[in-house]
Amino acid sequence: MEERAALFRAVALGVAAAVAVAAAGLLLRGEGTGLLAVLQGLLVLLATFWLAFGASLALLGLLPEAPPPPEADFLGRAVVLVPICNEDPRAVFARISAMDAELHLAGIGQQVDIAILSDTRREDIAAQEAACFRHLLTELGVIGRIFYRRRADNRGRKAGNVEDFIRRSGAAYEAAVILDADSLMSGHTIARMLRRLAGDPGLGLLQTVPVILGAQSRFGRMMAFSGSFHGPVFARGLACLQGRTGPFWGHNAAIRVRAFAESCGLPELAGAPPFGGHVLSHDYVEAALLARAGWTVRLDPDLGGSFEEGPETILSYAKRDRRWCQGNLQHARILLAPGMRAWSRFVFLQGIFAYLAPVLWLAFVLLSLVAPAPVEGSLLLAGLVLGLLFAPKLLVALCAGERAELFGGRLHLFASVVAEVGQSSLVAPVLLMFQARSVVQVLLGRDGGWPPTARGDGALSWSEGWRAAWWITLWGLALLFAAAWLAPALLPWLLPLAGPMILAPNLIAWTSRPAQSRLFATPDELLVPTVSRRTSTVELRWSDHLPPEPTRQIGRA
Repeated sequence: MEERAALFRAVALGVAAAVAVAAAGLLLRGEGTGLLAVLQGLLVLLATFWLAFGASLALLGLLPEAPPPPEADFLGRAVVLVPICNEDPRAVFARISAMDAELHLAGIGQQVDIAILSDTRREDIAAQEAACFRHLLTELGVIGRIFYRRRADNRGRKAGNVEDFIRRSGAAYEAAVILDADSLMSGHTIARMLRRLAGDPGLGLLQTVPVILGAQSRFGRMMAFSGSFHGPVFARGLACLQGRTGPFWGHNAAIRVRAFAESCGLPELAGAPPFGGHVLSHDYVEAALLARAGWTVRLDPDLGGSFEEGPETILSYAKRDRRWCQGNLQHARILLAPGMRAWSRFVFLQGIFAYLAPVLWLAFVLLSLVAPAPVEGSLLLAGLVLGLLFAPKLLVALCAGERAELFGGRLHLFASVVAEVGQSSLVAPVLLMFQARSVVQVLLGRDGGWPPTARGDGALSWSEGWRAAWWITLWGLALLFAAAWLAPALLPWLLPLAGPMILAPNLIAWTSRPAQSRLFATPDELLVPTVSRRTSTVELRWSDHLPPEPTRQIGRA
């Protein structure tokens, strides 16, 4: 396993390095070795390396699939953990009811408990959680298999919530399946995960590839389609590199409880946030700690039946991304921790540069206004960057084969891919600015904390978009005016970046509205999974027996 992964890592990193050097060479051709030219070349080198590395994952993901891992009968006890905090209780407990039914149909209902771990701070929501729990127990007639507890102290947020359960009750279980509040998994998938843990005694964590269910807005459906169609291919590429050091994304994964308990106690970093305090992006760190202790951490892209909800608007995405940005930059404090595997350190570095890259590209654009590169070099560089962004997606579409039928047929799939490329091209500059702002805020010492997740947010008005993104519009206008004054030849190349920035409020409002097109159809939309249908049935059945969801204020980025 490790030898194969090492070969793929060398190929991916080598290709990314070669493309990055080529990009810098294209830009600097005939530029000499002036300080500004060298600085431009360095910015392009770093930013293009991470872009090319991502593109290489798609190429690796198109290789023939590896044979499935070994499985064995799971004879122990397991628990499904559902951490929640200020969520809609009816939706959460309806999903739990559906998953419990699925566990029994999969033949493991008597082996698997379910624990709802509440960190809810609002008393009205907590009261409804308790009411939903009582209703669930009454309806299922189950006592002793489904548990609910609310912590008085939510120290450590979700990671602390799970850690608290493992310290208090983990010895009763061999395995645990960790979910998010919006997660949904089929009983068949949970059973397969437990059998794979049983089939590999050295496996400490098994990660699935969750896909988005229930997206309604233009932005949400675009994200759901991209994750459902492109996501598995990129995940297979990532799996080629993992060896014994795979990823953990914090949810929709199975852990061996003993391995997690012995290896994954998280430190509280010295100093104040944003770089000190509790580890926000705890999942990456927990994966690295398991690997350091000798356990295998593995991503199995062939496991279906794993679902989650996604953000419906650019603003809800940016709000969540702000926390991820702070958490990933915080990993700079952990990068040189003793005993870590080399690939774990690279994953930390990759996560850090995922957020630094937008700043690098923005710095390159600003520097180009002061010291414009030759038009020919800029044109070649632009062509290379566009190729790295879009060619992998188009290649995945061309190689879809029989998968195309799951997305409505080859023509419908190709139209969806083209539409996704177009829409994501408009949205990307807006997200770039939100990410760049997040990086600057963290570097200036501003703590974003762990804001509540916005779920089911409705369509946004233009005025809401303007209040959130007026500064992006000003940046776009400033870039065009600066180009017209300092480097008129760059105007055509800046329009794809500055144009969407100027229109940011419009894009935020437009993409938040319900999709009218049949494009972006996913297999789980065309054939709704059984566990999702069960959830909808339970919610409908409960609507007459439970009080309405507590009113809440949806957070905005």
